[in-house]
Amino acid sequence: MEIGRTLTWAAERFPDRIAFAGSRRMTYPEWDERTNRIANSMLALGVKPGDRVATFLSNSEVMASTHLALQKLGAMSTPFNIRLSAPELAYCLENAEPTVIVCDDLASGITQDALKKSTPSATMLHAGTSPIEGAADFEATVAEADTAPPGINVSESDASVMLYTSGTTGKPKGVPRTQRNEFAASVAHIMQAQYASGESTLGAMPMYHTMGLRSLLSMVIVGGKFVEMPVYDPERAIELIEAERISALYLVPTAFWALAQTGKLKHVASTVRKLAFAGAAMTSTLCQKLEKEIVPEVFVNHYGSSEIYTFAVEDKASRKPGSAGRAGMLSQLRVVDPEPAASHTPLPTDVVGEIVVSLDSDEAFSGYWRRPDANAKAIRGERWYHTGDLGHFDEDGDLWVDGRVDDMIITGGENVHPIEVEDILSRHPDIAEVSVVGLKDEKWGQAVTAFVVPEEENEDPQVFAERILEWTRTEAPLSQYKRPKRVLVIASIPKSPVGKILRRELVAGAYILKGGTGSDASPGHPPVETV
Repeated sequence: MEIGRTLTWAAERFPDRIAFAGSRRMTYPEWDERTNRIANSMLALGVKPGDRVATFLSNSEVMASTHLALQKLGAMSTPFNIRLSAPELAYCLENAEPTVIVCDDLASGITQDALKKSTPSATMLHAGTSPIEGAADFEATVAEADTAPPGINVSESDASVMLYTSGTTGKPKGVPRTQRNEFAASVAHIMQAQYASGESTLGAMPMYHTMGLRSLLSMVIVGGKFVEMPVYDPERAIELIEAERISALYLVPTAFWALAQTGKLKHVASTVRKLAFAGAAMTSTLCQKLEKEIVPEVFVNHYGSSEIYTFAVEDKASRKPGSAGRAGMLSQLRVVDPEPAASHTPLPTDVVGEIVVSLDSDEAFSGYWRRPDANAKAIRGERWYHTGDLGHFDEDGDLWVDGRVDDMIITGGENVHPIEVEDILSRHPDIAEVSVVGLKDEKWGQAVTAFVVPEEENEDPQVFAERILEWTRTEAPLSQYKRPKRVLVIASIPKSPVGKILRRELVAGAYILKGGTGSDASPGHPPVETV
């Protein structure tokens, strides 16, 4: 099944349902016609099946509609993470070689910076109110296009999208995905998140990320309502949830945490019945708070990636906070020896190894875009995708993610997984956020170091750090070698646009230090800035 045809058939099936709510309010037939116009305008600009169309867009109607329109052409929608740096985006432009580039006001500055550093020969469209020199007006171009279907025969093996990874370990990697990949992943998401016909969801996760696309496409398949949210703001999210009667939320844990901080979760409990999260582990404290205040019928922890979408699903997240559960409905996974030359024989229960996932799935990509080096590293053996994540299966057969292969702390010859220590520290009522890393240390090799953000902004950071360090040594249920050697109070925990903690920035010293303690460990890299 192809995504474009799915939208057209939904328009026939649900002619009166609201499909999109936000800057435009459209029924399914109106959305189908709007995407026909955009598709025909792309054809007129020379876009052919298989071509890339790059988008520098916020989480807007233009983003959603352009993505769906390109599905009707078999062109490769290529949404860029507008929070990447100009050099990274310039690399993505040269790597993708798009035929057309679409940007909006929010992204116009970074778009122009990236264009100056690259040499793409693409037609530029601007969807905004502030014209860009040399760029055609998106809405004027679309308004002149035909409303009829574009007449391109798209098959399930044709291109759908190319997502660029965030580049946490080098240059961003393009992840091309077919119509089959995207439809299968979206159906799997519907089944795993237990969506029903006519659900409504908040379009809060960026559509340059697999979570944002899954929110969009799942609503099209079930004839649901997608509610636009260009920039995430928890207070605005509460308003939209109430006004649009949102029934299902799919967010990263940090976004749920921000919702909880508003103190208004109970206001939305009457409409929100289904919760799902991904992108990072959720602390047991936040998990319990959501369970208590919203009392959801469904509470799912989804673990996956752009490359395959689903690795594992825990369909009762509050039952076992932190567990990733079992392999998804279209997935097969193993925990194996992380050594590159090792076999893919599964490790025994409770033994930590690298999580690998079968590529023999309709959800799985076939390899990175023009990156044979990345393929050689990630795809090995009999079509196993190496995630780079450490994990283990417990005695019940449930998967636990213990961190990244590169994040594991080796201190005094012992292995410490940051997530385990973070989960304990997050239970302290005075800690708002925490991240644990290993900093270089002459005595220990690496010293377990906790970076914390206090709940109370006005508390003396030095006193707070000393109090938390003392708590870890006397009350926290941690083995001695897992206890932090230092506690550093910082302004904020660095995160990716989808909420993943960027430990590498903490190791590199990219933080604002307010205070700290623990003289028995060296400070590692000096902070970039102190206050």
